[in-house]
Amino acid sequence: MLKIFDLSLKLSGFPIEEGKKHFEEILAIPESDYEAFIDKKKTEIVNFHLQNNSFYRELNGSDTFNNWNDLPVLNKKNLQKPLSERLSKGYTEKNVFLNKTSGSSGEPFIFAKDKYAHSVTWASIIYRFGWFGVDFNTSYQARFYGIPKDFIGYRKERLKDFLSKRYRFSIFDLSDEVLEGFLKHFKSKKFDYINGYTSSIVLFAKFLKKKSIVLKDICPTLKVCMVTSEMLFEEDKLLLETQFGIPIVNEYGASELDLIAFQNPKGEWQVNAETLFVEILDENNRPVPIGQEGRIVITSLFNKAHPFIRYDIGDIGVLDEKSTLKKPILKQLIGRTNDIAVLPSGKKSPGLTFYYVTKSIIEDDGNVKEFIIKQTKIDSFEIEYVSENELSEPQIKKIEEAISLYLEPNLKFEFFRKASLERTNRGKLKQFKSIL
Repeated sequence: MLKIFDLSLKLSGFPIEEGKKHFEEILAIPESDYEAFIDKKKTEIVNFHLQNNSFYRELNGSDTFNNWNDLPVLNKKNLQKPLSERLSKGYTEKNVFLNKTSGSSGEPFIFAKDKYAHSVTWASIIYRFGWFGVDFNTSYQARFYGIPKDFIGYRKERLKDFLSKRYRFSIFDLSDEVLEGFLKHFKSKKFDYINGYTSSIVLFAKFLKKKSIVLKDICPTLKVCMVTSEMLFEEDKLLLETQFGIPIVNEYGASELDLIAFQNPKGEWQVNAETLFVEILDENNRPVPIGQEGRIVITSLFNKAHPFIRYDIGDIGVLDEKSTLKKPILKQLIGRTNDIAVLPSGKKSPGLTFYYVTKSIIEDDGNVKEFIIKQTKIDSFEIEYVSENELSEPQIKKIEEAISLYLEPNLKFEFFRKASLERTNRGKLKQFKSIL
């Protein structure tokens, strides 16, 4: 059978067969030899960039290194300079894979991967999706993503969708009429799996709940749903499982790297230790004891075109105590470091705490479809929401009381009912943001 997905990667210049073979060799390395493998890959990639990348050499302050923990930690600000100044010797914008981060952290930039590294990334993605019986060459995907609005960008994405066996549901308008249209597609198409942004998939599940529909009943071919890019809360996971009637898999990735963690069939959030080296660091860039929270800092072990070495992705997380080097487990993803609310008492709290507390009250009756929280002053917040009916005084009072209890008293809130919420140009919903 013609493997159209593999073929499309090959035609784009990605040596996918070699990538898959290399990836399988990594999987076969026993736990006892894994530390030596990781150390060798880390040393190789750093030495490569110190010799061949003037941007990285300058950042390091020397063309040699002795101690891993003394290497600089990269952040998105370091990378906001022309790509030509960040590429390694022998690589140009013509012979690499180019892409742009979504900018959901507020700091978008263009990045590059050499074509071999990108093929190993694809091998890693293919392997993980395969845990759930998904084959990119044969499985049909229902894709909940944004799509470029310009004519050429739009056509390009639609062609990619065709080659990748997927049908895209554009998520910029998620009104009931549009969701009704989504439903018709599920009735008439044999989808194998769903993949896309958490918030829009959750919204679709709420729509199904209102209509008392289980998606698997009307689309029996569905096997699994992978959600990505935004937080998946436990009660949303239960809602998705109930309304879709299939397993829900939580994915954590970054376009500039790879899949970072992917829920395995046992329900563990397994970290990718084949193409990446993931560290959890404190504010002094030192590793924290396993089981403690810290900044997620990642090294791409294969990308020679562009250095992603000790790259601070801007998220905070915790590794599970049962992690090993070959199989690290992400116990918790707490949220983004730039989404911290600073309160009048001096207390700092992840913005998602507000979102979480508010969510537990606001969605009791299914009236509110989605909402976002903005911190506008040290003691003031705005909550924008989409709902069938305006929030009542008792509901608002309940939210304020819960926030007093969980965070601190005397915070001020303004509520704004909207027809729709602002999403990024890729269609992501930023659930909390501080504009202090």
